[in-house]
Amino acid sequence: MAALASRVELGFAEEAPPWRLRSDQFPSKVGGRPAWLGEAGLPGPGDLACARCGRPLAFLLQVYAPLPGRADAFHRGLFLFCCREPPCCAGLRVFRNQLPRKNDFYSYEPPSENPPPETGESVCLKLKSGALLCRVCGCLGPKTCSQCHKAHYCGKVHQALDWRSGHKQACSQPDHLDHAIPDHNFLFPEFEIVIETEDEIKPEVVEKEDATEIVGSMSKQFQDFIPQVIKHNAWEKGLSEALEEELDSMAKHESKEDKIFQKFKTQIALEPEQILRYGRGLAPIWISGENIPQEKDIPACPCGAKRIFEFQVMPQLLNYLKADRLGTSVDWGILAVFTCAESCSLGTSYTEEFVWKQDVADTP
Repeated sequence: MAALASRVELGFAEEAPPWRLRSDQFPSKVGGRPAWLGEAGLPGPGDLACARCGRPLAFLLQVYAPLPGRADAFHRGLFLFCCREPPCCAGLRVFRNQLPRKNDFYSYEPPSENPPPETGESVCLKLKSGALLCRVCGCLGPKTCSQCHKAHYCGKVHQALDWRSGHKQACSQPDHLDHAIPDHNFLFPEFEIVIETEDEIKPEVVEKEDATEIVGSMSKQFQDFIPQVIKHNAWEKGLSEALEEELDSMAKHESKEDKIFQKFKTQIALEPEQILRYGRGLAPIWISGENIPQEKDIPACPCGAKRIFEFQVMPQLLNYLKADRLGTSVDWGILAVFTCAESCSLGTSYTEEFVWKQDVADTP
């Protein structure tokens, strides 16, 4: 079995120079275009289409997660995509890729700490493998502009978007295409994910926090209070025993929800800016008692091995995405990614793993 984590690693979003976020630096990052690891066998347009609305998914983040002691996973990356098109904003897909240290794409030696000489190109749209990428999203681009035959796209949706964003004028000047990629307002803002080991949470620190910070807003307090009032009135009015039992059940349910939510708040109290928690083989922390997956809900890998938890995306990431379009943007409480327990060797291809979404709305 692949190596498991012994402690949780926390990810934080920080700005970084563009060269630090390129493939040959093996970055963990948020937004922008994917910094693909293996340059062959990339997921195609069909793999990166929303299962609900059919539109192209946007790259959300990637995590560089090599496995010590595994020669075939000396380099290893996980790539998470989501639908950001209203009113859907729901589709999620995650892919894994891994390479040995000696491979066709990267030097055997570690990458340089110094910035490379600039080429003058703002975006690299052709990989060393010869694969051509979409000008809009940076994913595989098998479609070509029928006029200039130089601009590549994942499909008609992004071809039309690029046409409206300036390709209509630039199409007659193909020599300038690779040097002037417009802002299509499709990509998320780009940040490096900086990793730190989580320190132990000290209970006394949390106990000093204001109660409203732990439990939630004032409306949440009223939600806790109202069932008690109703129960009291029911008793005074002599309502049926069945109603009393139902109210007791509601109170117990809310108590369980409070404990789960407070545990979540306690766990992140010392590092509230964390956007990611990594712990292969450990357990995620849930924001709600609702919609927690059972073992049967996590499908096995096509190789036959079960999938185990590897990392989770935290709601704090939403603050960095600038995706607050009046409630029609991406939203989540927790995104939990589960991967093959054996991290089965797939050569240079990408294989799909599993992601579970728990909404903030599931919280009482």
